[in-house]
Amino acid sequence: MSVSFVASSKLPTPFGVFDMHGFIDELTGKEHVALTMGNVSDGEPVLARVHSECLTGDALFSLRCDCGAQLQAALKAIAEVERGIILYLRQEGRGIGLLNKIKAYHLQDGGADTVEANEQLGFAADLRRYDMCQPILKYLGIGSLCLMTNNPAKVAALEKAGLKIIERKPIETGRNPHNERYLLTKADKMGHWITPPET
Repeated sequence: MSVSFVASSKLPTPFGVFDMHGFIDELTGKEHVALTMGNVSDGEPVLARVHSECLTGDALFSLRCDCGAQLQAALKAIAEVERGIILYLRQEGRGIGLLNKIKAYHLQDGGADTVEANEQLGFAADLRRYDMCQPILKYLGIGSLCLMTNNPAKVAALEKAGLKIIERKPIETGRNPHNERYLLTKADKMGHWITPPET
């Protein structure tokens, strides 16, 4: 796995000032970003979120998913303890890309769920990779994580890549009437740890 560091800079946000580190995956040409706050290379487990790009949720405030809300919650949680990392991975639409994601949304508008839509387009439910995380974290001096996620496949993939997950922290936020079916599908078909809705 060939991941190269490019540059670092300060990134002031509404949650606090982060250090932004840019990396390029030489295999795919994808550009990934790590946002860190505090001393993350002291050998102690680091509060972390591994977040895949979601233009619609992160930047366009879509209510079809919980991605934007999760990203903001992770930034806030790290800022509160003044130490942590967000790995922002450029793999839109669980790896199918933005335009295919719009096609999947069109199929969902017609009644398909999020898994069925991907499959109808000829994709697996989730094509994301996490092997690039290990060299990025190694470069930053991070050896173990307290990971904010609801996704068991992400935990397994990161551990397979050689990372130590000391603790998993649930990150349930952003639930609304527009994404209720999406969340239930992730729980039922993808095994995500998501609290069932109140009855």
